[in-house]
Amino acid sequence: MADESKTEQATPRQRKRARERGQVTRSRELSGALAMTAVAGIVWFMGRNAVPRWTHFFRTTLDLASSQSIEPNGPLLFWTTLEALRWVIPMLLAALATALFAGLAQGGFVFAPEALSPKFDRLSPANRLQQMVSLTAVSTIMKSLLPFSGILWIGYASIRSHWGDILLSSNRDPHGVTGLLSTMLFEITWKSGLILLGWAGVDYLLLWRKSESDLKMSKQDIKDELKESDGNPQSKARIRRLQRHNRRKQMLKAAETATVVITNPTHYAVALRYEVSMPAPIVVAKGLDNLAAKIKQIAWDRDIPVMENRPLAQALYKGTEVGDPIPSALYHAVAEILVMVYKAQAEIRNREARRKASMNPVPQARPL
Repeated sequence: MADESKTEQATPRQRKRARERGQVTRSRELSGALAMTAVAGIVWFMGRNAVPRWTHFFRTTLDLASSQSIEPNGPLLFWTTLEALRWVIPMLLAALATALFAGLAQGGFVFAPEALSPKFDRLSPANRLQQMVSLTAVSTIMKSLLPFSGILWIGYASIRSHWGDILLSSNRDPHGVTGLLSTMLFEITWKSGLILLGWAGVDYLLLWRKSESDLKMSKQDIKDELKESDGNPQSKARIRRLQRHNRRKQMLKAAETATVVITNPTHYAVALRYEVSMPAPIVVAKGLDNLAAKIKQIAWDRDIPVMENRPLAQALYKGTEVGDPIPSALYHAVAEILVMVYKAQAEIRNREARRKASMNPVPQARPL
């Protein structure tokens, strides 16, 4: 019985796994029916010139048999074998090519090592006996009996429709009898071919529906597959948290090299670094709320200037990413801040230099 919980269609990954196991929808009846149709077509094509060729062949063979002895390496057996192969080989090639094409058209080329692995349970007599008396075996036999019954009915109907000609065939010449038999054989052949092709199509449809039913998945199966393919959601969330933590740690480390920190002053903080060799200042760190407070704390600990400019801080935070140069539209505003920073730093350096000079006065030279 089918699992009622499996109501979802198979995912591409489920279909790929089934294909790797060799579970491909293929109907042997369809391949066999197409191969038989191809053979019938070859026979019909070659049979148009069959009567004169075989008449000439048998006459030549009888002449050789009357004048020569039959030997294993003699010409009689050689030409007989050659003529037989001339008829048999095209039929075999047509059947082989059609069967291969039908198999590839149904499921393509499949190489499934898992299906080739030995399974010792198949050698168990008990398992084989159970398979022989199972419902599957009965259904297989019924599937074979249905088209066979149709072909028997076609043969019966053909004999019944030509019964009068069959009764009068004793009064006909050999050509008339041959024509009657050929007509009946051709009628039975093409009608039987139609029945086999139709039944093969139905068989393929039934196999396809069974295969789709076997491949169905439950909602839990789909969730488990998503976990296997994309990873566990908890693990992915943990990885994202670690990645954010590492990026934040690196950004706070880079904030120690900033030239100036521009603030909102409470919500936003953007750390800029600039050197003379740079074409434009670079954003080395930015943050909001708690992260902004950490950036400002680093600036205070490292004696990095902290400048308050609400619109510039918001524009830099929203319009740039860490590691990017500032937009050209903000060059003027940032340049003004950098000028102020450089002036303040220069004044601090000068004041520090005067303080050191006052603490260590230069001694005056004594007169001789």
